[in-house]
Amino acid sequence: MDLRDKVSQAPALPGVYLYKDAGGRVIYVGKAKNLRSRVRSYFSEDNLADIKTGTLISEARDIEYILVDNEKEALALENNLIKHWKPRFNVLLRDDKTYPYIKLTNELFPRVYVTRRLTKDGSSFYGPYFPGNLAHRLVHFINRYFGVPSCKIDLKRRRPYPCLQYHIGRCLGPCVEGLTTEEAYVRAVREVRLFLEGKHRDLIAELRSHMEQASAEMRFEQAAVLRDAIATLEEMDQKQKMAAAKGEDTDIFGFYAEPPLVACNVFHLRNGRVVDRREFFWEDRERFEPAEFISSLLKQYYLDQQYVPASIYVPLDFEERELLEEVLAEKRGHKVEIFTPQRGQKKAMLAFAETNAKHLFEQRFRVMKPSAQAIRESLQEILGLEQAPRRIECFDISHIQGTDKVASMVVWEDGRMKKSDYRKFIIREVEGNDDFASMREVIRRRYSRLKNEAQRMPGLVLVDGGLGQLHAAAEALESIGIVDQPLASIAKREEWIYVYGQEEEPIVLDKFSPVLHLIQSVRDEAHRFAVSFHRSRRDAARLGSELEGIPGIGPKTVRKLLKHFGSAERVRQATESELMMVVGRAATRRLLAEFREKATQAPDS
Repeated sequence: MDLRDKVSQAPALPGVYLYKDAGGRVIYVGKAKNLRSRVRSYFSEDNLADIKTGTLISEARDIEYILVDNEKEALALENNLIKHWKPRFNVLLRDDKTYPYIKLTNELFPRVYVTRRLTKDGSSFYGPYFPGNLAHRLVHFINRYFGVPSCKIDLKRRRPYPCLQYHIGRCLGPCVEGLTTEEAYVRAVREVRLFLEGKHRDLIAELRSHMEQASAEMRFEQAAVLRDAIATLEEMDQKQKMAAAKGEDTDIFGFYAEPPLVACNVFHLRNGRVVDRREFFWEDRERFEPAEFISSLLKQYYLDQQYVPASIYVPLDFEERELLEEVLAEKRGHKVEIFTPQRGQKKAMLAFAETNAKHLFEQRFRVMKPSAQAIRESLQEILGLEQAPRRIECFDISHIQGTDKVASMVVWEDGRMKKSDYRKFIIREVEGNDDFASMREVIRRRYSRLKNEAQRMPGLVLVDGGLGQLHAAAEALESIGIVDQPLASIAKREEWIYVYGQEEEPIVLDKFSPVLHLIQSVRDEAHRFAVSFHRSRRDAARLGSELEGIPGIGPKTVRKLLKHFGSAERVRQATESELMMVVGRAATRRLLAEFREKATQAPDS
């Protein structure tokens, strides 16, 4: 059946329509209150003259309909189908970061984690949190005052002794028999729930009761911890009341476009102040229609998000604004207003968002190099770190089929590579080709020394490899009592970044991301340094073996030659005068005699 004929038979009911190409791929998803009227409009002369619509209809070979009861259901279904099929004619929401939640697991001994992915595994999720490091600060508070841990230890298996977190008072020690009881742990988890649900008054009353009991039983140290927790909670509660009086929650959208390139900026105001910013970029908007762009952006941004602010500022009005306000108000439970400010402070804030969007466009697409501080902050946000790292130490292993195994450590600090702090390692304890064991050895050696010398740990430890290398490094750190060190790896093939503690959520950055460029450059430098060290050791071994037995030519002379010429092959190709400048006349005569003898012994080719 011809596409026009199929369109003419569309029902005059609400629903979603899907245009497909000759290969059966979905190329566009749309929704309508009246399907027949909407899809027929694509074939009007005015719409066919439009570049985007004309191209869509020229490529479309089929159309499908999904009927729903009302326009609200159509809006939700359209959003789900766009995210599932990713049609190339729709505006697709892609960005480098998602906001974190706090996850309270569903286990016999629940734990708390910062996560950026909601999963249906029975766990409880709280958030999202703005800015991203707020979630980490709250988890740190939970560890410190309630003793509910964030570790990766298998709590089903009992351990003979507790880790450092127990000894510094950040864990109740459920992994070691006798350190805590199930009743005490359940009570701590209940208090954590009250904290995360914002029921601070109930929690303060419960903690005060525990404090008085601990004091009566002369457990004064525990009573002091509870007293400090109560004071902190009361301070937090007071700050929330003061902030709530300042203003409502608002999101402000601004964009700048030079089709096919588009940059969009979103400012988040919470309680009347800017707490965070989010960035989006597109490189495929050949035909940019601002109203359609804003409509698609808001639907994809909010329909799947748990939290919706009271006000949303946008640069212009769009067709589905009232419907979207109604849907978001139902989701929020209170009125939601989407509008374009025309004057005053609100207009100035919208202009500020648009100015920043233009700056982001310049920075992204005109290849302006971001500052070291901006890179650090982006790295902190994307990797979900508690602090922006000033120093990254990156490790790589190099060998050929398990021989001459070496490792490298390179350092990035304050925006540049710090070559004076580079380190080389010869793998001594590992037999055969076992990169994971080699990584364990190197990490253990490096950070045992830092720990013994009371030196500061880096802001981030980065290893070259996937999950295996990441877990090997984590095991090495845990074996020496370091359990809170930020740790990540970058997999070579996919260029995915794995953060320890969030392995189920690999971070996939687009090719323009400055954070990806930084991590790739540090990883590549570690690889170069490791390969260079491996090659020099291999050449030294070969040359040493080749010159072994020549009087006057020992390991020291071999090292001199390799340091100057760089490889055994270049030593053999060197002239007499070049050799004499490095090792002197006598050694040069012996070397040349050896090379000539080897050349005469070589079989004719």
